[in-house]
Amino acid sequence: MSKKRILITNDDGYYSDGIRTLYDELKKKHDVFMVAPDREQSASSHSLTLNRPLRVHKIDKNCFATDGTPTDCVMLAIHLLFKRKRPDMIISGINHGANMGDDITYSGTVAAAIEGSILQIPSLAVSMAHYEPAMPMTRAAKFVTKLVTSYEKLNLEPATFLNINLPPDNGKPMKKYRFTKLGIRLYKDIIVHKTDPRGKPYYWIGGRPKWKTTKGSDFEAVNKGIISITPLKLNFTDRDALERLNDVGFSL
Repeated sequence: MSKKRILITNDDGYYSDGIRTLYDELKKKHDVFMVAPDREQSASSHSLTLNRPLRVHKIDKNCFATDGTPTDCVMLAIHLLFKRKRPDMIISGINHGANMGDDITYSGTVAAAIEGSILQIPSLAVSMAHYEPAMPMTRAAKFVTKLVTSYEKLNLEPATFLNINLPPDNGKPMKKYRFTKLGIRLYKDIIVHKTDPRGKPYYWIGGRPKWKTTKGSDFEAVNKGIISITPLKLNFTDRDALERLNDVGFSL
């Protein structure tokens, strides 16, 4: 196995259990560099900071923190830290909580992998479902390390990235996995309206998700205690509609 140069990032912050455990496990076999937010950036999606300058702080030799989003972290790493030689792979995670189905559109974790795919760098987004504080991450990190070792066998184009969701750690090695499609989340969004001590209104966006158990989906796999691996691409083009529209057209 050849040693890889790997960039890791996340949306939970450089201090989170998930990314720290992944960093420690990967560096046993690879050259690992961390560029991650200095605070939580969950649900930041694929946002890029353009209206203010970004600050970067060196935590240690191979670890940096920035006050930007996960996408900012990838951009800063590629154009500064890896300016002379790009990383062989980008891994975003291990996220504290699942990123499945429609939720990937909100996810800062997935967004970092999307940015990697745009840059034509093999990328993974990794999340642990139903994460609770102090839940062990070592077995999850070991699985990711094994996947990195076998990645070339998957024969994926750089434009395709993998969205990985792991079931909660049950104390046993994580070996069982399934290649899946995105699931469907039925979410009744709720806006909670309250008033602060100064009499001014404020709002919380919340709601309770309900997953549709679709055969072959990421949710189905994780719900059965199986690791879900979903191949994704950024291209949103509806090719069937495009073909039909080119045939039909409309009059001006």
